[in-house]
Amino acid sequence: MRPEAAALLTRWREAGGAVLVVLLGLWVAGFGGWFYMAIGALIAVVGLSGLVIALRRMRFQRAVDQPGVVEVDEGEVRYLGPHGGGFAAIPEIVSVELIADLAGRRWWRLSESGGNVLSVPVAAEGAAALFDVFARLPGLSTGELVLVLDRPGRQAITVWRRSGHRALT
Repeated sequence: MRPEAAALLTRWREAGGAVLVVLLGLWVAGFGGWFYMAIGALIAVVGLSGLVIALRRMRFQRAVDQPGVVEVDEGEVRYLGPHGGGFAAIPEIVSVELIADLAGRRWWRLSESGGNVLSVPVAAEGAAALFDVFARLPGLSTGELVLVLDRPGRQAITVWRRSGHRALT
């Protein structure tokens, strides 16, 4: 299989799986009777919600064109870059910002309650794993997250701030 085709199939595999679940639900609903229709509708709704999440996750992913590697493991985000890096404990994150440097490259800035700040390139290898990290933050909408990421511009945008936490000055 050509590498381009394999990459395309890999990118769409989660969405394709969700579509298969929707089709399974419709197939079950076609058995007839209220019981099968209810079960089929429930399966289809689960598949549709999975499809929405898969499409948002796909829009969040960027082509890898910035240095470094992002790892998410055991409640911690780690960034290993050529000129530094660091880590942030997920439960300690109090704000998430999207910033841009002078060259126009975009970065996620994760601030912890103790004052530690971790900057992670949006297009670093493994940065797509941050979608699931951000989805766990209370009150953060993944739909709005994707819209902010799609928005062009160089201004800093506060994507999320933990309620009851003052901004650091």
